Amino acid sequence: MQIKFATIEDVSLILEFIKELANYEKLLDQVVTTEEILKENLFGDKKYAEVVFAYYENKPVGYALFFHNFSTFLGKPGLHLEDLYVKPEFRGKKIATQILAFLAKLAKQRDCGRLEWSVLDWNKKAIDFYLNIGAAPMDEWTVFRITGEKLDTLANSTIFVNE
Repeated sequence: MQIKFATIEDVSLILEFIKELANYEKLLDQVVTTEEILKENLFGDKKYAEVVFAYYENKPVGYALFFHNFSTFLGKPGLHLEDLYVKPEFRGKKIATQILAFLAKLAKQRDCGRLEWSVLDWNKKAIDFYLNIGAAPMDEWTVFRITGEKLDTLANSTIFVNE
């Protein structure tokens, strides 16, 4: 098995993995990204995230998309794992463990204070896997999100004038 950073030539493969993950999570209808959007945001002037692929017998069988965040308490950057996905027929081969180990090593090389991610509450297999590798759930935290029209409304609700 090998883990390699994605290149701009991998954009269609990245989108394929995003859609496979979304389908598994029963969220495929929410995927609106395109190859062009991914090219711009992953490989353009501002690179907002990075992608690695896991190759098993020279075939891409898993992927992870991640980006840096920052801990004010630690005063250090961290890595946030947005997506981790291994094709079903390749699960049980320690591929996800190797991807996470790669990201942990990368976090240490980049002097990050932590590696973190979210998991859907119903995904018991993933939760058990994460617990098994020593990850701790952050039960005292609730993720909040604002998107779409509500994001637009909030963005336009400022009472301050920028001069």
